[in-house]
Amino acid sequence: MWRSEAADETIESAGGLSRHQLPWTDFDAVARGEGGPEPVRKLRAAERSRRLLLLRGLVEVSAKSEDSYRPLPSPEIAWELLARVERTAPHALETILAHPYTGTWAGYTTRLCRQDITGVCPFWVHLGHLHCLAAAAAVRGEIPFEAELPVWQGKAALPTLGIAQLRTEAPFSVARIRGSRGRVEISNSRSRVRLPANLSADTPGWLGVREAVAWSDDRRLLVRIDDLDPYRGLYEPIRPERLSPVEIESWRTVLADAWQLLTRHLPAVAEALPVGLDSLVPEPAVPFRLPSASTGEAFGSAIISYGEDPAPLAAALVHEFQHIRLGGLLHLVRLNHDDPRERLYAPWRDDPRPLGGVLHGIYAFFGVTSFWRALAAAEPDNELAAFEFALWRGQVWRTLTVVRADESLTAAGRRFLDGVAEKLLPWQKESVAGAPRTWARLAAADHYAAWRTRHLRPDPGTVADLAAAWRAGVARPDSAAAALSEPSPTPVPDGDWHDARTDLIRLRLGVDGRARFAAHGSAVPGATEADLRFVAGRADEAAAGYRQLLAANPDDPAALTGLGLALAARSTGPAARALLHRPELVRAVHRLLREESRSTPSVEAIAGWLGRFTH
Repeated sequence: MWRSEAADETIESAGGLSRHQLPWTDFDAVARGEGGPEPVRKLRAAERSRRLLLLRGLVEVSAKSEDSYRPLPSPEIAWELLARVERTAPHALETILAHPYTGTWAGYTTRLCRQDITGVCPFWVHLGHLHCLAAAAAVRGEIPFEAELPVWQGKAALPTLGIAQLRTEAPFSVARIRGSRGRVEISNSRSRVRLPANLSADTPGWLGVREAVAWSDDRRLLVRIDDLDPYRGLYEPIRPERLSPVEIESWRTVLADAWQLLTRHLPAVAEALPVGLDSLVPEPAVPFRLPSASTGEAFGSAIISYGEDPAPLAAALVHEFQHIRLGGLLHLVRLNHDDPRERLYAPWRDDPRPLGGVLHGIYAFFGVTSFWRALAAAEPDNELAAFEFALWRGQVWRTLTVVRADESLTAAGRRFLDGVAEKLLPWQKESVAGAPRTWARLAAADHYAAWRTRHLRPDPGTVADLAAAWRAGVARPDSAAAALSEPSPTPVPDGDWHDARTDLIRLRLGVDGRARFAAHGSAVPGATEADLRFVAGRADEAAAGYRQLLAANPDDPAALTGLGLALAARSTGPAARALLHRPELVRAVHRLLREESRSTPSVEAIAGWLGRFTH
């Protein structure tokens, strides 16, 4: 059983300490992606107490120095208002404490305070957000109050409710808010905004936070679609990015469809997810992709780009819910010792990752795998679902197998990964149709080879020996064994790369895939004519196209990998092996030969030679 000291369960007694407990049974259930809503409630309770500690710490430290909060009143005033809300309308306080961006703000501002830096705004503006939180709680609790709020570029925020837009020429200023008998006004010297009775509505000077409600039988998903809160981003405060009425309705529609998929195909996850997800930050659509993100400080929030297809959105919701669960768990228990080195390959990222990031990715994509597995089983003709299942079950298992032996894991971390493995291992043996399985294997090889090309640097001495051996016509040089050594990755990439071929594969395998591939394939960012030929199944034509690209730029990571894939589609010859398993070595040797001689062999020739003794 894991325990964590945290703040007591009230504002007024926040100086006291209690213990949050998570039994091993709950820990193991979370690791397996199971357990229902109860473990999530326990994680949320611990997160509430953590936020109280951060809030109280900020108040105690900053109240000692007027320079930290002027021209606003002392943060003690905001704390006292929160205490009033707790006494008269505790539900309103709970809503504000549970708000994901209360956590983001508390973590961000605490770091500013400890590091003695200002951040995006003057420090008093960040610290003054506590007054915004207290005022929002008072508005929700319908208690009479007065307060002063920080104003950023004319915007005064009431978290969970909306923002008031005031006239001001100053980038940072102060406004007054008054609430009495159901009437709330925010004003400065030049303007006055009265909040509407329906706070989610837009009225002159007011933009309300809107919601989406999705039903599937008796199961409900209720989330705020928050495009206003200044602390809704990943790293630092951001300005409002208002969705139009058409855009908000489009989000509601696709969320409803995604919720139907989740409740139908992953009912256990759908039972727990509404307890852990209450806010969604909408991002603009990204062509042919659906990126998403979250942060451990914003328990309950997911940042997701818009897409019209509900299946990828459902997968993204599961993905971010996994991050939310693990983020909450990590506030109670350490799964790994501190190790910031960017040293591990993660198939879902283009850069090397530290162990902690890889653990998050394993757990998130374990959830993604479970969704696509369920959808593929329910829809046997859905080639895209089968491809996604085959791709991610292999990628997650490959990464988990490497990480389970890492010395930086704690005992709890190994136990956690054992729980993931318990569910994931049997999935490796499940049947997947031939074409999706083949495309998944190629997509995995594509990503890994491109990552090696960009982030591994072969030993210069070995490269020089191999180049000399090539010039001397040696079939198997003495340095052949040294060529098999694995260099440590560097986070600095050598060359650009777009994962365009995998985007094209998804386009081809989706609904009306062949027609959509023919119509829209050339619009996929980064896709070349050779890529289109490869995904169309014309490997020989693709290989010719990649040779032309390499003749113009022999260092192009995408063309190097593409040639390897095209050659491998016809045979498993030495050039294909080298280009897919030692591409960084092929490029390094070819690069040195180019520098030393006017007459340079082709990349394919070097790959064919190296492939005879590197595997």
